[in-house]
Amino acid sequence: MSVSIPEPASAPAVDGRDRAELRARLERRLGRVHARARLGIEQDHAAQVFHRARSVFHPENWYSLPALIRTGLRLTGLHARARRNARSVRIVHNRLTLSGLPQAFHGFRILHLSDLHIDASPEAAHALTAAVREVEYDLCVLTGDYRFATTGSIEPTLRGLANLRASLAGDVYAVLGNHDSVLMVPQLEDMGVAVLMNEHVPLERSGQRLCLAGIDDAHYFGVENFEKALGEVSPDDFTVLLSHTPEVYRQAAHCGVDLLLCGHTHGGQICLPGGLPLFLDARIPRSLGRGLWRYGDMTGYTSPGSGTSIAEVRLNCPAEITLHTLSA
Repeated sequence: MSVSIPEPASAPAVDGRDRAELRARLERRLGRVHARARLGIEQDHAAQVFHRARSVFHPENWYSLPALIRTGLRLTGLHARARRNARSVRIVHNRLTLSGLPQAFHGFRILHLSDLHIDASPEAAHALTAAVREVEYDLCVLTGDYRFATTGSIEPTLRGLANLRASLAGDVYAVLGNHDSVLMVPQLEDMGVAVLMNEHVPLERSGQRLCLAGIDDAHYFGVENFEKALGEVSPDDFTVLLSHTPEVYRQAAHCGVDLLLCGHTHGGQICLPGGLPLFLDARIPRSLGRGLWRYGDMTGYTSPGSGTSIAEVRLNCPAEITLHTLSA
């Protein structure tokens, strides 16, 4: 399916818009089944969160967890350092040697941003915007989790993303994460971010082609669809898949994906010295929790992200934006 990127624009307000009109626009964009399933699960989730007696068993819904993390770090004297770490972003250069990459894409640079949680902290959002301005790239991809909370207003998130989009050059493609509402899709596309909702687009360079695909969130919503995303992709095409979570690594590899770019784990966010995560909120081998990895013939990269979840702290796990340079 071809996905066009409109000209960037500032993000308009969402909460004041007619909800029925927005639902109709989503159904036209995604199809009735996908749009209604995603919206319905979001509404069920919000009801569970706001009625605590029925709260889902998930770390992001443990209301005392942020305070417990902050208290633990203060008792060890690490809270101030962890806060400073959360408000700085490093640029990681990652050269990927990829079998089957079309020669025309040798040297192609992909800026990979993930888990922005951009409404959590003005300081962290400013650090991210400053970092992307220092990088030269051919394409930018975003692999989900733009909002800090898992429910509530999306307007602060959209304002932060509009500010970031103004600092990004060229085409930007994205997928949604488990923190993100599907109501963000029309707004993101209005500001010049093409959201791949179980879709793919061909990228052409000097007469050769690379396929870029993206799936909807598989971690919480379970609305990923590999058949829709990749069913019409030629087996001969080199395929890059965007997924919020690495948990789809088996399906992706067996579907013929060559490169999987993802995030979600935050690399653990709070780690022991040496980067050993205390906790990874994903059903994966720990070797897939951060950085470069391989599974079968597929190469993968799990970004630790630039933002924070639950508490605005990072320890032994720096925030990053990643510049992938593809090498044939």
